[in-house]
Amino acid sequence: MKFPEPLVEGRLIHRYKRFLSDIDLNGETVVAHCANPGAMTGLNAPGSEVWLSANRNPKAKLDWRWELIRVGEHLVGINTAHPNGIVAEAIEAGQIEELNGYATQRREVKYGENSRIDILLEDDARPPCYVEIKNVHLKRDLPGREDAAEFPDSVTKRGTKHLVEMSNMVREGARAVMVYLVQRGDCDHFRVAEDIDPAYASALNEARACGVEAICYECALSVEEITVAGRLPLRLDEVTA
Repeated sequence: MKFPEPLVEGRLIHRYKRFLSDIDLNGETVVAHCANPGAMTGLNAPGSEVWLSANRNPKAKLDWRWELIRVGEHLVGINTAHPNGIVAEAIEAGQIEELNGYATQRREVKYGENSRIDILLEDDARPPCYVEIKNVHLKRDLPGREDAAEFPDSVTKRGTKHLVEMSNMVREGARAVMVYLVQRGDCDHFRVAEDIDPAYASALNEARACGVEAICYECALSVEEITVAGRLPLRLDEVTA
């Protein structure tokens, strides 16, 4: 996913009300949309280098969107609106081996009980594949979790509901795949943050037992684009106190 125009560098003043952030742009304070409903643990330190995109939607209330933050030597993508498009592009390019071989893909398709699947892959020669995508940006480096990308970073009842819906699709004969997309490049494996949301961790275990698949890919990030870089191993059966 290429950014349509150059990003603008600034400094984070603070994030508030979840979806708002004050950014210092060369001495001027602007308010930028923060498209991220999570806790953003470790990604909201005042003074951090951040990059914004200009909001060209004439109906938008804010002129800027917060896209990236630098943590140490690495960029981290905080915009949760991007992962679906990033994964869709990667599927088209054949970069996600587990999802190759389908003739068509559709996005935001209604299914289950008042839900929409992020991507539906279809082919006459095989059952449909329901693909749910979760943005991952949490890294805590706690004992036993060093260099782990973790999800979720806050309680996600919606995420738990999606796992139940996907399990139902598997029971009906379809395939279902959870894709955890890590918008940072400084992790070497993926874990579920069961201490943050035990219900989600339990639901994922139940979904996997039902046949729902789980895969994780990391991103390569720059101020020009965000792309899928490669697979990260899962450590879903290891519980760390």
